[in-house]
Amino acid sequence: MKIVSFLCMLVLTAFAERGEAKMQLAKNGHTDYVIITQAGATPAELHAAKELAQHLHTITGADFPIREAANAPSKAIVIGQGAVTRRCFPTVDLSAFGQEQLVIRTEGKRLLLAGGRPRGTLYAVMRFLATQCGVRWWTAWASQLPHTPNLTLPTLNRVEQPAFESRDPYWFVSGNTDWAVHNLITGQRPYLDETHGGGIRYKGFVHTFFPLVPPEKYFSKHPEWYSLIKGKRVYEGAQLCTTNPELRDFLVEQVKASLKESPEASILSVSQNDWFNPCECERCKALDDEEGSHAGTMLALVNYIAEKVKPDFPHVAIDTLAYQYTRKAPKSLKPLPNVIVRLCSIECNFGASLEDPSNKSFADDIRAWSQKSNRLYIWDYTTNFSHYVLPHPNWFVLGENVRFFHKYGVRGLFEQGAYQSDGGEMAELRTWLLAQLLWNPYQDDRALIKEFLQGYYGNADKAIYAYLELLSQAAKGFYLTCNTSPTAPFLKYTVLSKAERLWQEAEHAVQNDPERLWRVRQGHLPIQYTALQNWQALRRNCLEDKAEWVFPTSRKALADQWLAVATGKGPVGWSPMTLINEGGTTPQAFVEQFQNDPTSP
Repeated sequence: MKIVSFLCMLVLTAFAERGEAKMQLAKNGHTDYVIITQAGATPAELHAAKELAQHLHTITGADFPIREAANAPSKAIVIGQGAVTRRCFPTVDLSAFGQEQLVIRTEGKRLLLAGGRPRGTLYAVMRFLATQCGVRWWTAWASQLPHTPNLTLPTLNRVEQPAFESRDPYWFVSGNTDWAVHNLITGQRPYLDETHGGGIRYKGFVHTFFPLVPPEKYFSKHPEWYSLIKGKRVYEGAQLCTTNPELRDFLVEQVKASLKESPEASILSVSQNDWFNPCECERCKALDDEEGSHAGTMLALVNYIAEKVKPDFPHVAIDTLAYQYTRKAPKSLKPLPNVIVRLCSIECNFGASLEDPSNKSFADDIRAWSQKSNRLYIWDYTTNFSHYVLPHPNWFVLGENVRFFHKYGVRGLFEQGAYQSDGGEMAELRTWLLAQLLWNPYQDDRALIKEFLQGYYGNADKAIYAYLELLSQAAKGFYLTCNTSPTAPFLKYTVLSKAERLWQEAEHAVQNDPERLWRVRQGHLPIQYTALQNWQALRRNCLEDKAEWVFPTSRKALADQWLAVATGKGPVGWSPMTLINEGGTTPQAFVEQFQNDPTSP
């Protein structure tokens, strides 16, 4: 039903936009239009008006004045909620809109850009600029703003709302506030203030057991609050005893105190530590055995806390993980309405769709949880944490998987990528692509990929798309994890040599475009990184196959070139690569090992 209603909204929107163009916002770089804000406008609505005026000026050359008014002239762009909207657009009932639902509507010579609060109006402006003006915000340092002195609109009656309530492509690229707003992101990074529509506020995020009950403070007094492992109470590499009655009541008080400290929070995490060793005491074991999963004790604890805090904090949801040992849904327990279960896909084959047989176990788990939870979130993994810069051919399954999540009622999606530094492999593409899919997963993801490549890389786009297809085909049948090794079989010399030639072709295609040449050279780094990692084995493969060596003859020269590109000067909004993996290795430390050329293959 959710998919049908979502698609119906899109179909009605598309139908409403057909018709003869009749509203000319700008002609020959001039406009008769004013942007109207209204009494009681929120900071986000005022910011939306400024964003619109600035972008329309850049696009058309015309100055669009902003005025607060109680009435709208015959040629006006009306922003947000208020008396002017009610008077000029009487059939639009914004009181029924969700907090991110938006409307883009024309009546006569007036245009309405509005929506629910706090973010609907802000998003209406962004969607208008994207759908009607062709604006794209690829990254914080690269945008596409068409230049046309004549801007004419068709009849519009566009109503939209996002497919997911929480949308977070958690790559370092997404950390820019303006980029996040332009691309309709509500996640953990960056912090979005009222001007930028706010965001979903967490108290804690995940792995909060020990932050809530620090063992250095409580273990000596209450060892019974911590895991019983092989007959002994321990806390090192362990969890909490989630069925202990005193601990449960203590956690309730800890949660209440935390929420009083952070009244802006709408979600608080009560979730397991980032390791195994759940409690094996008699109570915990009995409940887990009864439920057929360690999620039994976890969910029973979280339900207990959620029920106790609801009277004082009715707007807050308690969030927990279904992760590793708690991933399987319990047999009978169900999350309370104010509980969020965040299911984690860490064991999956990320090179294949979640509907692929290799991912059956996880797919079964999401189906089971979707039948129990009314607020299911997902923690998905879209990078290689051991090698942020290694080719990770998951590009063509991202769209399939986001649609799979939506199909099973997922309401929040956290797509974890290379979150610690710029320079992750195809980071810009994945971050932008995921942002579009999180708003509407039923777009053609391959068309979106091609659109990004053309807009961001220009004439290098075809060679880079061929590279994506090459690696994707080479990795078919391989179980791609979020810690895949550089020696993976799809990274053999016959594949890498073709990939290297495609990137050389891409560089040649933009050799007279310095801005795009810099972008292509950044994208080229993963193939060079792989060559450096496997230099001698690749040299042997090349000799055995009697093939041509496509990389420089000196490993040191390639390493120095790689470091210069990865850490050199770039555009405003970009920062040089600082880490190549989650473990903290710097580019400088990586390259240091290649300062001497090997004497033999």
